[in-house]
Amino acid sequence: HCLITGMPGTAKTLLVRTLAVALGLSYKRIQFTPDLMPSDIFGTEVFEEDATTGKRAFRFVKGPIFANVVLADEINRTPPKTQAALLQAMQEREVTVGQRTYELPAPFFTIATQNPIEQEGTYPLPEAQLDRFLFNIVVDYPDDQEEREIIRRVTSPGEGEVKALMNAEEILQLQE
Repeated sequence: HCLITGMPGTAKTLLVRTLAVALGLSYKRIQFTPDLMPSDIFGTEVFEEDATTGKRAFRFVKGPIFANVVLADEINRTPPKTQAALLQAMQEREVTVGQRTYELPAPFFTIATQNPIEQEGTYPLPEAQLDRFLFNIVVDYPDDQEEREIIRRVTSPGEGEVKALMNAEEILQLQE
């Protein structure tokens, strides 16, 4: 798992999405906000009735955590209780909802972005959360020359296409 720290607008989200596409993996983005709840991350049980049989049952609807690459965008903008909801997923690659435990897809990894702690509306990540990240990459704001190059690329016609270079099965083989 990886933590990317930097000011808003430094293409952290674009970097993660591009990585997921290049690796041929499923990708979900979770925008961490002050009102985000753990069920918004994991999913929830919904009560359904079969119109033909009349049978009623609960069915689990998976949340965005069920992807190979999960972007926890601006993770430090949500309170510690919701931040902690990722601990089991990051450590054990599974989540528990109610009385059931669900395995996450393999490979699974979380890439979280955070704004500098000096920014208003941020919460510090608890030590238990920080321990789950192997890397903390700091993205500085670009200098004048880099900023001009970014503007040139963004405003020029035609956008580069990212193609998958691998897939989940190949990554799992490499991990072994």
